[in-house]
Amino acid sequence: MTAWEHHFLLLVFERKILRGIFGPTKENQTWWFKNNEELDKLIKHGNIVNHIKAQRLSLYGHIQRMPEVRAAKKIFKWNPLTTRPRVRPKYRWEDNIIQDLGQKWLTCVQDRAKWKDVVEKAKTSN
Repeated sequence: MTAWEHHFLLLVFERKILRGIFGPTKENQTWWFKNNEELDKLIKHGNIVNHIKAQRLSLYGHIQRMPEVRAAKKIFKWNPLTTRPRVRPKYRWEDNIIQDLGQKWLTCVQDRAKWKDVVEKAKTSN
């Protein structure tokens, strides 16, 4: 499955859960489930995919600010000793972060206020 398909399936699952949480509405003796626009207003135009992306960015910033001696940072920067098979390179989300932020990401990560702005923008981006 592609990343887009995972994204779509996660959004569909989120809507299904939200319909269960908010339940049916009764109006003029008829019951109906809320449509996507009504659910969107109730959750204030947020979605689970953007929330997960923002949480991952937040954790990435936290790890980048850690001292080099911490175990989490060592594991994050670890390179395996073996080589990868000669196929298409694996997708790494760190590369995607660097691509989105450009060259300013290293200085941005060290400033907590700027990084928090980046994380907040990720929550509202499409």
